[in-house]
Amino acid sequence: MSLKPDTIAAIATAHGQGGIGVIRISGAVSRTIAQRLLGKQLSHRTATLSTFKDADGMAIDQGIALYFRAPQSFTGEDVLELQGHGGTAVLQMVLQRVIELGARLAQPGEFTQRAFLNGKLDLAQVESVADLIAATTAQGARSAMRSLQGEFSRVINDMMAGLTQLRMLVEAPMDFPEEDITAADMASYERGLLTLRQQLDKTLSLARQGSLLRDGAQIVLVGRPNAGKSSLLNRLSGDDVALVSKTPGTTRDLIRQVIQIEGVPMQIIDTAGLHDSVDEVEIMGMARTREALKNADAVLLVIDATRGVAAEDNEMLKDVSTEIPRIYVFNKIDLQGGSAHLEQVGNMSHIYLSAKTSDGVVMLKQKLLEVVGWHQESGVYMARKRHIAALLLARSHLEQAATESARIEIFAEELRLAQDALGTIVGALSSDDLLGEIFSRFCIGK
Repeated sequence: MSLKPDTIAAIATAHGQGGIGVIRISGAVSRTIAQRLLGKQLSHRTATLSTFKDADGMAIDQGIALYFRAPQSFTGEDVLELQGHGGTAVLQMVLQRVIELGARLAQPGEFTQRAFLNGKLDLAQVESVADLIAATTAQGARSAMRSLQGEFSRVINDMMAGLTQLRMLVEAPMDFPEEDITAADMASYERGLLTLRQQLDKTLSLARQGSLLRDGAQIVLVGRPNAGKSSLLNRLSGDDVALVSKTPGTTRDLIRQVIQIEGVPMQIIDTAGLHDSVDEVEIMGMARTREALKNADAVLLVIDATRGVAAEDNEMLKDVSTEIPRIYVFNKIDLQGGSAHLEQVGNMSHIYLSAKTSDGVVMLKQKLLEVVGWHQESGVYMARKRHIAALLLARSHLEQAATESARIEIFAEELRLAQDALGTIVGALSSDDLLGEIFSRFCIGK
Protein backbone atom coordinates (compact mmCIF):
# COMPACT_ATOMS: atom_id res chain seq x y z
CA MET A 1 0.00 0.00 0.00
CA SER A 2 1.70 3.16 -1.21
CA LEU A 3 1.27 6.66 0.19
CA LYS A 4 -0.57 9.15 -2.02
CA PRO A 5 1.27 12.51 -2.14
CA ASP A 6 -1.83 14.69 -2.47
CA THR A 7 -3.45 16.77 0.27
CA ILE A 8 -6.66 15.52 1.88
CA ALA A 9 -9.38 17.26 3.88
CA ALA A 10 -12.49 16.26 5.80
CA ILE A 11 -14.86 17.33 8.54
CA ALA A 12 -13.56 15.52 11.62
CA THR A 13 -16.49 16.13 13.96
CA ALA A 14 -19.80 14.26 13.98
CA HIS A 15 -22.57 15.14 11.55
CA GLY A 16 -25.20 17.61 12.66
CA GLN A 17 -25.17 20.83 14.65
CA GLY A 18 -22.70 21.39 17.46
CA GLY A 19 -20.91 24.12 19.36
CA ILE A 20 -17.65 23.42 17.52
CA GLY A 21 -16.87 21.89 14.14
CA VAL A 22 -13.41 20.74 13.09
CA ILE A 23 -11.97 20.44 9.60
CA ARG A 24 -8.70 18.55 9.23
CA ILE A 25 -6.27 18.95 6.32
CA SER A 26 -3.14 16.84 5.77
CA GLY A 27 -0.53 17.03 3.04
CA ALA A 28 2.09 19.19 1.42
CA VAL A 29 -0.34 21.95 0.39
CA SER A 30 -1.67 22.46 3.94
CA ARG A 31 0.47 25.51 4.67
CA THR A 32 -0.41 27.14 1.34
CA ILE A 33 -4.10 26.54 2.03
CA ALA A 34 -3.69 28.20 5.44
CA GLN A 35 -2.04 31.26 3.84
CA ARG A 36 -4.79 31.72 1.24
CA LEU A 37 -7.74 30.80 3.49
CA LEU A 38 -6.64 32.88 6.48
CA GLY A 39 -4.51 35.56 4.83
CA LYS A 40 -1.55 34.93 7.14
CA GLN A 41 1.22 32.49 8.01
CA LEU A 42 0.80 30.24 11.01
CA SER A 43 3.42 29.22 13.55
CA HIS A 44 4.01 25.57 14.34
CA ARG A 45 1.73 24.22 17.11
CA THR A 46 0.32 27.65 17.98
CA ALA A 47 -3.43 28.25 18.22
CA THR A 48 -4.32 31.36 16.22
CA LEU A 49 -7.65 33.19 16.14
CA SER A 50 -8.45 33.50 12.43
CA THR A 51 -11.14 34.42 9.93
CA PHE A 52 -11.81 31.78 7.28
CA LYS A 53 -12.34 33.60 3.96
CA ASP A 54 -13.88 32.68 0.60
CA ALA A 55 -12.37 33.39 -2.82
CA ASP A 56 -13.62 37.01 -2.69
CA GLY A 57 -12.12 37.63 0.74
CA MET A 58 -15.49 37.53 2.47
CA ALA A 59 -15.67 35.90 5.89
CA ILE A 60 -17.16 32.38 5.98
CA ASP A 61 -16.48 31.73 9.65
CA GLN A 62 -14.18 32.68 12.50
CA GLY A 63 -12.36 30.27 14.78
CA ILE A 64 -9.05 28.75 15.79
CA ALA A 65 -6.43 27.56 13.28
CA LEU A 66 -3.66 25.14 14.25
CA TYR A 67 -0.71 24.24 12.04
CA PHE A 68 1.52 21.20 12.66
CA ARG A 69 4.73 20.98 10.65
CA ALA A 70 5.80 17.56 9.36
CA PRO A 71 6.81 15.19 10.84
CA GLN A 72 5.47 16.51 14.17
CA SER A 73 1.81 15.77 13.49
CA PHE A 74 -0.67 12.91 13.75
CA THR A 75 -0.17 11.87 10.11
CA GLY A 76 3.53 12.74 9.90
CA GLU A 77 2.70 15.30 7.20
CA ASP A 78 1.96 19.02 7.33
CA VAL A 79 -1.44 19.26 9.04
CA LEU A 80 -3.86 22.17 9.32
CA GLU A 81 -6.79 21.99 11.73
CA LEU A 82 -9.60 24.53 11.57
CA GLN A 83 -11.88 24.77 14.59
CA GLY A 84 -14.96 26.80 13.79
CA HIS A 85 -18.66 26.82 14.57
CA GLY A 86 -20.45 23.50 14.32
CA GLY A 87 -23.21 24.37 11.88
CA THR A 88 -23.70 22.02 8.93
CA ALA A 89 -23.79 24.76 6.27
CA VAL A 90 -20.77 26.71 7.53
CA LEU A 91 -18.60 23.59 7.81
CA GLN A 92 -19.48 22.57 4.26
CA MET A 93 -18.67 26.08 2.99
CA VAL A 94 -15.24 26.04 4.65
CA LEU A 95 -14.55 22.50 3.41
CA GLN A 96 -15.53 23.46 -0.14
CA ARG A 97 -13.13 26.43 -0.01
CA VAL A 98 -10.32 24.14 1.21
CA ILE A 99 -10.97 21.80 -1.73
CA GLU A 100 -10.91 24.77 -4.13
CA LEU A 101 -7.45 25.62 -2.75
CA GLY A 102 -5.97 22.24 -3.68
CA ALA A 103 -7.13 19.55 -1.28
CA ARG A 104 -9.37 16.59 -2.08
CA LEU A 105 -11.98 14.91 0.11
CA ALA A 106 -10.40 12.23 2.32
CA GLN A 107 -11.44 8.59 2.14
CA PRO A 108 -12.63 6.75 5.29
CA GLY A 109 -9.72 6.27 7.67
CA GLU A 110 -7.23 8.00 5.37
CA PHE A 111 -5.73 10.28 8.03
CA THR A 112 -4.98 7.30 10.28
CA GLN A 113 -3.79 5.33 7.25
CA ARG A 114 -1.22 8.04 6.55
CA ALA A 115 -0.12 7.95 10.18
CA PHE A 116 0.51 4.22 9.76
CA LEU A 117 2.32 4.52 6.43
CA ASN A 118 4.49 7.33 7.81
CA GLY A 119 5.46 5.26 10.85
CA LYS A 120 3.57 7.35 13.41
CA LEU A 121 1.39 4.40 14.47
CA ASP A 122 1.69 0.65 14.03
CA LEU A 123 -1.25 -1.47 12.95
CA ALA A 124 -2.35 -2.42 16.47
CA GLN A 125 -2.40 1.27 17.45
CA VAL A 126 -4.34 2.13 14.29
CA GLU A 127 -7.07 -0.34 15.21
CA SER A 128 -7.18 0.98 18.77
CA VAL A 129 -8.11 4.44 17.41
CA ALA A 130 -11.35 2.97 16.04
CA ASP A 131 -11.83 0.89 19.19
CA LEU A 132 -11.48 3.96 21.43
CA ILE A 133 -14.12 5.80 19.41
CA ALA A 134 -16.48 2.81 19.46
CA ALA A 135 -15.94 1.86 23.13
CA THR A 136 -19.24 1.49 25.00
CA THR A 137 -17.83 0.93 28.49
CA ALA A 138 -15.24 2.67 30.66
CA GLN A 139 -13.26 -0.58 30.83
CA GLY A 140 -13.21 -0.81 27.05
CA ALA A 141 -12.15 2.81 26.63
CA ARG A 142 -9.26 2.39 29.09
CA SER A 143 -8.08 -0.77 27.34
CA ALA A 144 -8.27 0.90 23.93
CA MET A 145 -6.26 3.85 25.25
CA ARG A 146 -3.54 1.52 26.55
CA SER A 147 -3.30 -0.04 23.10
CA LEU A 148 -3.26 3.38 21.43
CA GLN A 149 -0.40 4.45 23.68
CA GLY A 150 1.56 1.43 22.47
CA GLU A 151 1.46 -0.94 25.46
CA PHE A 152 0.15 -3.89 23.42
CA SER A 153 2.59 -3.16 20.60
CA ARG A 154 5.55 -2.96 22.99
CA VAL A 155 4.74 -6.41 24.36
CA ILE A 156 4.46 -7.85 20.84
CA ASN A 157 7.68 -6.16 19.73
CA ASP A 158 9.50 -7.41 22.85
CA MET A 159 8.46 -10.98 22.04
CA MET A 160 9.54 -10.52 18.43
CA ALA A 161 12.91 -9.20 19.63
CA GLY A 162 13.24 -12.22 21.93
CA LEU A 163 12.50 -14.53 19.02
CA THR A 164 15.08 -12.72 16.89
CA GLN A 165 17.70 -13.21 19.60
CA LEU A 166 16.85 -16.88 20.02
CA ARG A 167 16.89 -17.45 16.26
CA MET A 168 20.35 -15.87 16.06
CA LEU A 169 21.64 -18.28 18.70
CA VAL A 170 20.00 -21.26 17.01
CA GLU A 171 20.81 -20.46 13.39
CA ALA A 172 24.42 -19.32 13.85
CA PRO A 173 25.77 -22.85 14.54
CA MET A 174 23.76 -24.13 11.54
CA ASP A 175 26.10 -22.13 9.29
CA PHE A 176 29.06 -24.03 10.71
CA PRO A 177 28.11 -27.72 10.56
CA GLU A 178 31.51 -28.76 11.83
CA GLU A 179 30.59 -27.17 15.17
CA ASP A 180 28.40 -29.53 17.17
CA ILE A 181 25.50 -28.15 19.19
CA THR A 182 26.18 -29.11 22.77
CA ALA A 183 23.78 -30.13 25.51
CA ALA A 184 24.48 -26.77 27.16
CA ASP A 185 23.46 -25.01 23.93
CA MET A 186 20.19 -26.93 23.78
CA ALA A 187 19.47 -26.20 27.44
CA SER A 188 19.96 -22.50 26.69
CA TYR A 189 17.63 -22.67 23.69
CA GLU A 190 14.95 -24.44 25.71
CA ARG A 191 15.17 -21.88 28.53
CA GLY A 192 14.75 -19.07 26.02
CA LEU A 193 11.82 -20.84 24.42
CA LEU A 194 10.14 -21.41 27.79
CA THR A 195 10.43 -17.71 28.64
CA LEU A 196 8.86 -16.74 25.32
CA ARG A 197 6.03 -19.22 25.76
CA GLN A 198 5.26 -17.81 29.21
CA GLN A 199 5.26 -14.25 27.85
CA LEU A 200 2.95 -15.25 25.01
CA ASP A 201 0.51 -17.07 27.32
CA LYS A 202 0.28 -13.99 29.55
CA THR A 203 -0.26 -11.72 26.55
CA LEU A 204 -2.91 -14.04 25.12
CA SER A 205 -4.81 -14.00 28.42
CA LEU A 206 -4.83 -10.19 28.52
CA ALA A 207 -5.75 -9.96 24.84
CA ARG A 208 -8.67 -12.35 25.29
CA GLN A 209 -10.00 -10.12 28.07
CA GLY A 210 -9.66 -7.12 25.76
CA SER A 211 -11.43 -8.96 22.97
CA LEU A 212 -14.32 -9.63 25.33
CA LEU A 213 -14.47 -5.95 26.29
CA ARG A 214 -14.50 -4.99 22.62
CA ASP A 215 -16.90 -7.54 21.15
CA GLY A 216 -18.91 -8.49 24.22
CA ALA A 217 -20.68 -11.81 24.59
CA GLN A 218 -23.96 -13.11 23.19
CA ILE A 219 -26.12 -14.79 25.83
CA VAL A 220 -29.20 -16.64 24.61
CA LEU A 221 -32.18 -17.36 26.87
CA VAL A 222 -34.06 -20.49 25.88
CA GLY A 223 -36.79 -22.51 27.53
CA ARG A 224 -40.35 -23.72 27.41
CA PRO A 225 -43.17 -21.14 27.29
CA ASN A 226 -43.88 -19.45 30.66
CA ALA A 227 -40.55 -20.53 32.20
CA GLY A 228 -39.82 -16.85 32.87
CA LYS A 229 -37.33 -15.97 30.12
CA SER A 230 -38.80 -12.51 29.51
CA SER A 231 -38.98 -11.78 33.23
CA LEU A 232 -35.32 -12.77 33.57
CA LEU A 233 -34.34 -10.53 30.64
CA ASN A 234 -36.15 -7.61 32.25
CA ARG A 235 -34.42 -8.26 35.57
CA LEU A 236 -30.96 -8.54 34.00
CA SER A 237 -31.43 -5.35 31.98
CA GLY A 238 -33.13 -3.41 34.76
CA ASP A 239 -35.93 -2.38 32.42
CA ASP A 240 -39.21 -3.76 31.07
CA VAL A 241 -37.89 -4.49 27.57
CA ALA A 242 -39.95 -7.67 27.06
CA LEU A 243 -43.65 -8.29 27.50
CA VAL A 244 -44.50 -10.70 30.30
CA SER A 245 -47.67 -12.78 30.10
CA LYS A 246 -48.97 -16.17 31.13
CA THR A 247 -50.16 -16.71 27.55
CA PRO A 248 -47.82 -19.13 25.71
CA GLY A 249 -46.15 -17.63 22.65
CA THR A 250 -46.09 -14.03 23.91
CA THR A 251 -42.47 -13.73 22.72
CA ARG A 252 -42.71 -14.52 19.00
CA ASP A 253 -39.38 -13.07 17.85
CA LEU A 254 -35.91 -12.39 19.25
CA ILE A 255 -35.66 -9.53 21.75
CA ARG A 256 -32.14 -8.19 22.21
CA GLN A 257 -30.85 -6.05 25.06
CA VAL A 258 -27.25 -5.01 25.72
CA ILE A 259 -26.25 -4.91 29.37
CA GLN A 260 -22.97 -4.42 31.22
CA ILE A 261 -21.67 -6.65 33.98
CA GLU A 262 -18.57 -5.17 35.63
CA GLY A 263 -17.87 -3.24 32.43
CA VAL A 264 -18.22 -6.27 30.14
CA PRO A 265 -20.87 -5.74 27.45
CA MET A 266 -23.28 -8.64 26.96
CA GLN A 267 -26.11 -8.93 24.49
CA ILE A 268 -28.93 -10.84 26.15
CA ILE A 269 -31.32 -12.44 23.65
CA ASP A 270 -34.79 -13.52 24.74
CA THR A 271 -36.07 -16.12 22.31
CA ALA A 272 -39.40 -17.55 21.29
CA GLY A 273 -40.21 -20.56 23.44
CA LEU A 274 -39.56 -23.81 21.57
CA HIS A 275 -42.73 -25.88 21.38
CA ASP A 276 -45.08 -27.45 18.87
CA SER A 277 -47.08 -24.84 17.01
CA VAL A 278 -49.02 -24.38 13.77
CA ASP A 279 -48.81 -20.58 13.97
CA GLU A 280 -46.63 -19.38 11.06
CA VAL A 281 -45.23 -16.38 12.96
CA GLU A 282 -44.34 -18.53 15.98
CA ILE A 283 -42.62 -21.07 13.71
CA MET A 284 -40.53 -18.28 12.14
CA GLY A 285 -39.62 -16.98 15.61
CA MET A 286 -38.51 -20.45 16.73
CA ALA A 287 -36.34 -20.79 13.61
CA ARG A 288 -34.57 -17.59 14.64
CA THR A 289 -34.15 -19.01 18.13
CA ARG A 290 -32.29 -22.01 16.74
CA GLU A 291 -30.07 -19.74 14.64
CA ALA A 292 -29.22 -17.58 17.68
CA LEU A 293 -28.24 -20.71 19.62
CA LYS A 294 -25.63 -21.58 16.99
CA ASN A 295 -23.88 -18.21 17.50
CA ALA A 296 -24.20 -18.00 21.29
CA ASP A 297 -21.25 -17.52 23.63
CA ALA A 298 -23.36 -18.99 26.43
CA VAL A 299 -26.86 -20.43 26.74
CA LEU A 300 -29.21 -20.01 29.69
CA LEU A 301 -31.80 -22.80 29.78
CA VAL A 302 -34.59 -21.27 31.86
CA ILE A 303 -36.72 -23.84 33.70
CA ASP A 304 -39.80 -23.37 35.83
CA ALA A 305 -38.56 -24.69 39.20
CA THR A 306 -42.10 -25.72 40.14
CA ARG A 307 -42.24 -28.08 37.16
CA GLY A 308 -38.61 -29.27 37.09
CA VAL A 309 -36.58 -30.47 34.11
CA ALA A 310 -38.55 -32.21 31.39
CA ALA A 311 -37.45 -34.06 28.28
CA GLU A 312 -38.44 -31.02 26.20
CA ASP A 313 -35.87 -28.87 28.06
CA ASN A 314 -32.91 -31.06 27.13
CA GLU A 315 -34.33 -31.49 23.62
CA MET A 316 -33.87 -27.75 23.06
CA LEU A 317 -30.11 -28.07 23.50
CA LYS A 318 -29.55 -31.17 21.40
CA ASP A 319 -28.24 -29.20 18.41
CA VAL A 320 -26.17 -26.75 20.49
CA SER A 321 -22.42 -27.37 20.33
CA THR A 322 -21.03 -28.90 23.51
CA GLU A 323 -18.30 -26.26 23.39
CA ILE A 324 -20.86 -23.52 24.13
CA PRO A 325 -21.22 -23.09 27.91
CA ARG A 326 -24.70 -23.60 29.27
CA ILE A 327 -26.29 -22.75 32.60
CA TYR A 328 -29.51 -24.31 33.88
CA VAL A 329 -31.54 -21.52 35.50
CA PHE A 330 -34.33 -22.75 37.77
CA ASN A 331 -36.69 -19.79 38.02
CA LYS A 332 -39.69 -19.07 40.30
CA ILE A 333 -38.15 -20.39 43.54
CA ASP A 334 -40.26 -17.76 45.33
CA LEU A 335 -43.30 -19.95 44.64
CA GLN A 336 -41.64 -22.78 46.59
CA GLY A 337 -40.36 -20.68 49.46
CA GLY A 338 -36.74 -21.54 48.58
CA SER A 339 -33.63 -19.38 48.57
CA ALA A 340 -31.21 -18.72 45.76
CA HIS A 341 -28.25 -21.07 45.48
CA LEU A 342 -25.82 -22.64 43.02
CA GLU A 343 -25.35 -26.36 42.47
CA GLN A 344 -22.65 -28.00 40.35
CA VAL A 345 -23.95 -31.15 38.67
CA GLY A 346 -20.91 -32.61 36.96
CA ASN A 347 -19.68 -29.85 34.67
CA MET A 348 -23.09 -28.18 34.61
CA SER A 349 -24.07 -25.19 36.73
CA HIS A 350 -27.59 -25.14 38.14
CA ILE A 351 -28.67 -21.77 39.54
CA TYR A 352 -31.88 -21.47 41.53
CA LEU A 353 -33.31 -17.93 41.53
CA SER A 354 -36.38 -15.77 41.29
CA ALA A 355 -36.62 -13.29 38.43
CA LYS A 356 -39.63 -11.79 40.18
CA THR A 357 -37.84 -10.91 43.45
CA SER A 358 -34.26 -10.66 42.07
CA ASP A 359 -33.07 -13.27 44.56
CA GLY A 360 -30.08 -14.96 42.90
CA VAL A 361 -29.74 -12.60 39.90
CA VAL A 362 -26.39 -11.26 41.12
CA MET A 363 -25.18 -14.84 41.44
CA LEU A 364 -26.22 -15.46 37.84
CA LYS A 365 -24.36 -12.37 36.62
CA GLN A 366 -21.15 -13.54 38.30
CA LYS A 367 -21.57 -16.99 36.74
CA LEU A 368 -22.05 -15.41 33.32
CA LEU A 369 -18.75 -13.55 33.67
CA GLU A 370 -17.09 -16.81 34.58
CA VAL A 371 -18.44 -18.89 31.70
CA VAL A 372 -17.59 -16.28 29.03
CA GLY A 373 -14.02 -16.20 30.31
CA TRP A 374 -13.81 -12.86 32.12
CA HIS A 375 -11.42 -12.55 35.04
CA GLN A 376 -10.34 -9.15 36.24
CA GLU A 377 -6.73 -8.46 35.30
CA SER A 378 -4.70 -5.28 35.21
CA GLY A 379 -3.20 -4.14 31.92
CA VAL A 380 -5.87 -5.57 29.59
CA TYR A 381 -5.25 -4.73 25.92
CA MET A 382 -8.07 -4.01 23.51
CA ALA A 383 -7.71 -6.85 21.02
CA ARG A 384 -9.49 -8.04 17.91
CA LYS A 385 -10.24 -11.50 16.64
CA ARG A 386 -7.32 -11.32 14.22
CA HIS A 387 -4.96 -10.51 17.12
CA ILE A 388 -6.20 -13.55 19.05
CA ALA A 389 -5.83 -15.73 15.94
CA ALA A 390 -2.25 -14.49 15.43
CA LEU A 391 -1.32 -15.11 19.07
CA LEU A 392 -2.81 -18.61 18.94
CA LEU A 393 -0.89 -19.35 15.75
CA ALA A 394 2.35 -18.10 17.31
CA ARG A 395 1.71 -20.23 20.38
CA SER A 396 1.10 -23.28 18.18
CA HIS A 397 4.46 -22.79 16.47
CA LEU A 398 6.27 -22.36 19.79
CA GLU A 399 4.63 -25.52 21.11
CA GLN A 400 5.75 -27.35 17.98
CA ALA A 401 9.27 -25.96 18.39
CA ALA A 402 9.41 -27.41 21.90
CA THR A 403 8.97 -30.90 20.39
CA GLU A 404 11.66 -30.41 17.75
CA SER A 405 14.80 -29.89 19.82
CA ALA A 406 16.40 -32.93 18.15
CA ARG A 407 15.90 -31.41 14.70
CA ILE A 408 17.48 -27.99 14.94
CA GLU A 409 16.46 -26.89 11.42
CA ILE A 410 12.77 -27.56 12.17
CA PHE A 411 13.19 -25.90 15.58
CA ALA A 412 14.52 -22.76 13.88
CA GLU A 413 11.76 -22.77 11.27
CA GLU A 414 9.03 -22.94 13.91
CA LEU A 415 10.60 -19.94 15.63
CA ARG A 416 10.52 -18.02 12.35
CA LEU A 417 6.87 -18.88 11.73
CA ALA A 418 5.96 -17.76 15.28
CA GLN A 419 7.73 -14.46 14.67
CA ASP A 420 5.89 -13.96 11.38
CA ALA A 421 2.54 -14.56 13.12
CA LEU A 422 3.31 -11.92 15.74
CA GLY A 423 4.46 -9.52 13.03
CA THR A 424 0.99 -9.43 11.49
CA ILE A 425 -0.38 -7.87 14.70
CA VAL A 426 1.70 -4.69 14.51
CA GLY A 427 1.87 -4.56 10.72
CA ALA A 428 5.41 -5.81 10.25
CA LEU A 429 3.85 -8.32 7.85
CA SER A 430 0.53 -7.15 6.42
CA SER A 431 -1.18 -7.55 3.06
CA ASP A 432 -2.80 -4.65 1.22
CA ASP A 433 -6.11 -6.50 1.47
CA LEU A 434 -5.90 -6.54 5.27
CA LEU A 435 -4.98 -2.86 5.43
CA GLY A 436 -7.79 -1.93 3.07
CA GLU A 437 -10.31 -3.83 5.21
CA ILE A 438 -9.12 -2.16 8.43
CA PHE A 439 -9.12 1.43 7.15
CA SER A 440 -12.42 1.09 5.27
CA ARG A 441 -14.22 0.71 8.61
CA PHE A 442 -13.08 4.14 9.88
CA CYS A 443 -15.21 7.23 9.62
CA ILE A 444 -14.24 10.00 7.19
CA GLY A 445 -12.05 12.58 8.93
CA LYS A 446 -10.24 10.05 11.12
